This record gives sequence, structure tokens and C-alpha cells, in this order.
Amino acid sequence: MSQSGLVETKTGYVSSLLSLFASSSTLVCCAIPALLVSLGAGAALASLVSVFPQIVWISEHKEIIFLISALLMLVGGVMQWRNRYAPCPIDPDLRRTCLKTRRISMLIYLFSLVLMILGGWFAFIQPLL
Repeated sequence: MSQSGLVETKTGYVSSLLSLFASSSTLVCCAIPALLVSLGAGAALASLVSVFPQIVWISEHKEIIFLISALLMLVGGVMQWRNRYAPCPIDPDLRRTCLKTRRISMLIYLFSLVLMILGGWFAFIQPLL
């Protein structure tokens, strides 16, 4: 694989992991607990909190969690945007792999964005309704 294809693949991988990490933290703090309570599984949430008491701290500091997550998602989005037309290798098999990796990376980013929006809904908008 050419050097530019290798750099693009690593950058896409890093941005996908970054965005997935950022959005999953918003799920842990807000969306999963709200979903459990709304489904009537308050006892399951209590069990979860007793096993992982850090969830309470994360929920208490949801504003900073969302700020950091938004910044990480922004960095991931910029990396995705910057590499959208990066050159792929000339070899047909490597080119196909490069384009497939780029497409999967974008899908992971969009999925992460949906997860973050879902977490934001349960953290900030749903309590107002």
C-alpha cells in the first residue's frame, strides 16, 4: 500500500474511534439511564449504578461530558471531511479496500453522531418536556 493510502486509512480509523468514543460517553451519562427509567426498569438502573457508581458522577457532570464529546466529534468530522478525497492506491484491490474503509469510517461517524444527538435529547431536551 502506498504511503498516502496508509496515512488515509489510519486517519479514518482514528477519526472513527474518536467519534465512537465521544458519542458512547453521552449514551452512558444520559440516554441509557433515561431509557431504562422510561421503560419502567428503574430497578435495573439501580443495579447498574450499584455496580458502576461512576455513572452518577458522569450524569452530574453531563455538560462537560457533552462539551468534550462535541469537540471530539468536531475533530472527527473535520478529519472525515479533510480525507474524503484523499488519494487511494492505484492497485485495484488496494483501491477497493481504501474506498470501502473510507465508506465504513463515514458510516461509523454518522452512527456516532446519531448516538450523540440521542444522548443530548435525553440529557437536555426531554427533561424540559
